[in-house]
Amino acid sequence: MSSKKRIQFTTIINAPVAVVWRHVISPDSYRHWAAAFSEGSHFEGSWAQGSGIRFLSPTGDGMVAEIAENIAHERISIRHFGFIMNGVEDTTSDAVKAWAPAFETYTFVALREGTQMVVDQDVAAEWEQYISEAWPKALALLKALSESSAAET
Repeated sequence: MSSKKRIQFTTIINAPVAVVWRHVISPDSYRHWAAAFSEGSHFEGSWAQGSGIRFLSPTGDGMVAEIAENIAHERISIRHFGFIMNGVEDTTSDAVKAWAPAFETYTFVALREGTQMVVDQDVAAEWEQYISEAWPKALALLKALSESSAAET
């Protein structure tokens, strides 16, 4: 059985919350910053509260989740409850039960200089190093994308 723990990442983005928010959930922008986890990462589904959403690699492997909370420009909480491997959803195996439900929550705080984005993520022990290396890269990509588009407005 795998153990899980919550880890946190924070960055300051010199762009308004609305710009950062848009880049987090827009399909094209998501592909850009989520490439830090896997080149070609994308999602299928909706970010609306209560909606199902799948986070996928180019091969179709990934995560099955739902949007547990969506408070516009404040917080998005994703409840992961399964894996997708070789096109098959797994929400009942011992490996999934040891980890799920796992939450990934994005909090957006408006600051004078822009936005503080905080990511809280439940992670299984065997994924902690990977996630701990990937999130700072993803946030740097999101920061660059958000600051670039904010400068254009």
